[in-house]
Amino acid sequence: MTALTRIWHFYRDGFRGMTLGKTLWTVILIKIIVLFGFLKLFFFPDLLGTRFDNDHDRGAFVLEHLVESAPGNRSRP
Repeated sequence: MTALTRIWHFYRDGFRGMTLGKTLWTVILIKIIVLFGFLKLFFFPDLLGTRFDNDHDRGAFVLEHLVESAPGNRSRP
C-alpha cells in the first residue's frame, strides 16, 4: 500500500471508532459553517459588485488600492 492509502485508512478507521468525537466534530463543523455564512452575509457586502458595472473597472479599482497601500509606497503621508 502507498503512504497515502495507509494515511487514509488510519484516519478512516479512527473516525469510525469515535463515539463522542463524531458529535463534537459535527458541532464544530456546523458552527464554522454558520459563523462564516453569517459573517459573509452581514459583514462583508459585495462592494465591488455594487459600485462597478464591469470586471475592468473592478480590477482597476483593486489594483489602484493595492499599489496605494503597498509597504514601499511613499506617496501617502
